[in-house]
Amino acid sequence: MTTAPRTQVAIVGAGPAGLFLAHLLHAAGIEAVVLERRSRDYVQGRVRAGVLEQVTVDLMDRLGLAARLRREGLVHEGTNISVDGDLFRIDMAALTGGSTITVYGQSEVMKDLGDAADARGLRVIYEAEDVELHDLDGARAAVSWRQGDQRQQLSCDFVAGCDGFHGVCRTSIPAERRQVFEREYPFGWLGVLADVPPCNHELIYANHARGFALASMRSPVRSRYYLQCGLDERIEDWPDERFWDELVLRLGPQVAPQVTRGPSFEKSIAPLRSFVSEPMRWGRLFLAGDAAHIVPPTGAKGLNLAASDVVFLAEALRGFYRDGSQQGLEGYSARALARVWKAERFSWWFTGLTHRFPSMDAFDRRMQRAELDYIRHSRAAQTALAENYVGLPLAAAGART
Repeated sequence: MTTAPRTQVAIVGAGPAGLFLAHLLHAAGIEAVVLERRSRDYVQGRVRAGVLEQVTVDLMDRLGLAARLRREGLVHEGTNISVDGDLFRIDMAALTGGSTITVYGQSEVMKDLGDAADARGLRVIYEAEDVELHDLDGARAAVSWRQGDQRQQLSCDFVAGCDGFHGVCRTSIPAERRQVFEREYPFGWLGVLADVPPCNHELIYANHARGFALASMRSPVRSRYYLQCGLDERIEDWPDERFWDELVLRLGPQVAPQVTRGPSFEKSIAPLRSFVSEPMRWGRLFLAGDAAHIVPPTGAKGLNLAASDVVFLAEALRGFYRDGSQQGLEGYSARALARVWKAERFSWWFTGLTHRFPSMDAFDRRMQRAELDYIRHSRAAQTALAENYVGLPLAAAGART
């Protein structure tokens, strides 16, 4: 076995959580090595979220990564809800003292993070297979992996588990020390990317008798659309013509004339899940991002939660290496989970508000319509929606009891 040089923090996973953390630690003068199972092209090419909270935009500014985002990102001051074709708008900026969201695809964020990692000399090892964690409850941890036919090992003070829902880090915590909270939803999202202009300059969330729809975008000439669909449906069941027909029906007559049809170049079906694993720290292992929690895409919290996790973790590690303080490390899990659960609540609530569930009866539907009507006519209700949608301030995370 070839032994790689020792580092202070081994980061497993080069997605948003892993690379944001690597840049934060680099800025603090803390040594880190990032290990990623996939290739760089794969990581940067994944089609994922496209809505950034102000907290995430501010983080990219702080790290000197926001030049292209500022040029190309689409700043939205509001969002829209359609109820059986009847559209109303939530003025997020007016309701939150100027807070906005920015539409900028995760793949673009990853390119910015990766290019800056190269320029700054951050060490990122791609195609590191069969990663294993060692001695997490000991005096010093280690991470091993295989690259080609060679097994390598890295000694470290701490491991940051940023390797997603299917990674090895969460399951490295003993089962008796983990508690999992989960809700699987009885439908999925059929998503389409097409090089056509968006139908609206802001997002539209549609609640329709035939199911949910979302009109989103990636740029002024690239649209991202979603339809609620059954978990047993296949992409082959949805040729482009059927998709566009269903989309305009669910968005309603106010929006339909603005929908530009065109060939899709990416189409996928994703299940929806709410998931949290507690705690987010065990021994020398700290979880961040999808390794610890999953939210339904309604409200676009996934990437943003990963960013806030690693801000908290970087602060804790900086306190340890600068002052020898254990306080931040010991409080990391509670601090991160306080914000995670607020985002889980909002994503669960917004999903329930905008989707049609197979189990809904006439009473459930009346309750859903009443809540939508209340939001439409209540500034207080709109404010609660808006402040969660744009992202709660990091200082509001508080301590979880």
